[in-house]
Amino acid sequence: IKGKAIISGNFTVDSAKALAKRLNEGALPVPISLVSQQSVEASLGQISLEKSLKAGIIGFIIVVIFMIIYYRFLGLVAAFALLIYAGLMISMFKLSAFSPWQITLTLPGIAGFVLSIGMAVDANILIFERTKEEIRRGRNISGALDEGFKRAWTSIRDGNASSIITAVILIEMGTGFIKGFAITLVVGVLLSMFTAVTITRTLLKVIIGEWIEDKLYLIGVKKDKNV
Repeated sequence: IKGKAIISGNFTVDSAKALAKRLNEGALPVPISLVSQQSVEASLGQISLEKSLKAGIIGFIIVVIFMIIYYRFLGLVAAFALLIYAGLMISMFKLSAFSPWQITLTLPGIAGFVLSIGMAVDANILIFERTKEEIRRGRNISGALDEGFKRAWTSIRDGNASSIITAVILIEMGTGFIKGFAITLVVGVLLSMFTAVTITRTLLKVIIGEWIEDKLYLIGVKKDKNV
């Protein structure tokens, strides 16, 4: 019957009244009309993903250019190590498809990847600055590199450890996009630390030798004449 309703079932009078009250809450005697209609297609997400990848590549190139300009030969070696890091990260994305912890390259995942690149560069900067300080004090290039890596390691370790702890908390407490960002960040930080401390050091040990002792301008440093 129009304007009337009947509640049937195993109800008491009080429970029926409570149900009727809940049904009437928020009901307004106003008509509903269609104002606008929009549809979001899958291609929109694809466009956003492509733009994010493009932004990440541009940021990577700018970081590499900065390292080469400021640290010269050391920066060139660091740039090569970063390329190895990027290849390792892409390999991790591919290999994760065969593991229970599959990593999907989403927008938050790209953000975590780009952030980890910045942290890898930060580790290289700490190492190079320490190395340059040791050269100014009179050490030879080989000894300066060893001391630079040794002195910078504690700062690199503590900085990356704090990032990993934060990311693990996000993995445990976050959901969806937040968890994807945190997982990518953890993998990226671990790989970037390995790249900066192991790969960069190995490359420098192999490439740099006594030949650069009289060409310190290639690494942008001068020995202190008072030493």
